[in-house]
Amino acid sequence: MILNRRSTLVISLLFITIISSILYVSIRQNESILFLEDLVAGHEKSRLKSHTPKPKQISINYEIKSNQYQADLYIPQESALASIVLIPGVAAQGKEDLRLVAFATTLARSRFMVLVPEISNLRELKIRAEDSRTIIDAFTYLISRPDIPVQGQAGIGAFSYAVGPAVLAALDPDVREKIDFILSVGGYYDVEQVITFFTTGYFKNDNGWQYIKPNEYGKWVFVLSNIERLSRQTDKEIFYAIAQRKMDNPNASIEDLTNNLSVEANSILALLKNQNYSETLTLITGIPNAIRADLNALNLSNKNLSQLNAKLILLHGIDDDIIPYTESILLSRAVAEGQSELFIVDGLAHVNVHPNLVNQWKLLRAIDALLDLRKDKLE
Repeated sequence: MILNRRSTLVISLLFITIISSILYVSIRQNESILFLEDLVAGHEKSRLKSHTPKPKQISINYEIKSNQYQADLYIPQESALASIVLIPGVAAQGKEDLRLVAFATTLARSRFMVLVPEISNLRELKIRAEDSRTIIDAFTYLISRPDIPVQGQAGIGAFSYAVGPAVLAALDPDVREKIDFILSVGGYYDVEQVITFFTTGYFKNDNGWQYIKPNEYGKWVFVLSNIERLSRQTDKEIFYAIAQRKMDNPNASIEDLTNNLSVEANSILALLKNQNYSETLTLITGIPNAIRADLNALNLSNKNLSQLNAKLILLHGIDDDIIPYTESILLSRAVAEGQSELFIVDGLAHVNVHPNLVNQWKLLRAIDALLDLRKDKLE
């Protein structure tokens, strides 16, 4: 076969394109591997730490609409390519939680500018829909900074129960069109299904009801989050003592504490003791109205998620014993086709990363999706 100059040029360009694509994939895969290695390493040594300069971490104060806030800001030493407001899960350490600090630092090493706001409710093991305002204001502040990438994507990352307020923030008209993505790790969609799981251990997938022994932590976080809504001070004190005892020792008896509970407090105790998934919804209707109002406000299954502009990256462990992985599946199905990327993996114990060899490739795909957010949003 005789090739003319035009054919030779076309073949040469095709060859260059193929080689460039292979090199890009190779570079990206290596970058994702370094990211994952660093996540698993936490604060220990890793190749990413040895290859990238340590980000600058500073504590800041800022004001939005006369509201005062505190936060930690992680600034890459190299110019940032994207920005993210990172919301802690429900943990007493808050923004100082070592796992959160390690993740924020890994993101910053990968050229994300990261803002972690102080949210006192989460430190106190409370989940409130109104915390979405803190998230909205944190995002507003972050994108107003002169040092963020002008065309870079900006979004919100959240863990566990904090995913609800994060999604609520992304639905707010003030920022809805400005939030490009939401990173959800171990999040939820249907509050009633989550309550069913942490009380009975049952959750529903496409094959019907399944059982996993639930982590008691989720149940007692629910208690601590809601006891202030009880009318009687004695009930509040009793439930606080119950929660503390059970969080210290899940097998501890509480019979000595439950004798003097009121009718409304006993309605909560009945829900917590329930082992029959078919009775959960009936028991929820019997708890105090103020608590049900809070649950409805936090529920995402009763919200119009068609108003959500952000792309969702949903990561969930298949063996999660606090919030079942099916919640991320439901959240993925609740948005428009193509608006979410879902990664269900083994070796992700709620928000702790311990991947096995079989599932590392799934985590690498999730990290690829995350690192892709650094592309110019106008591309």
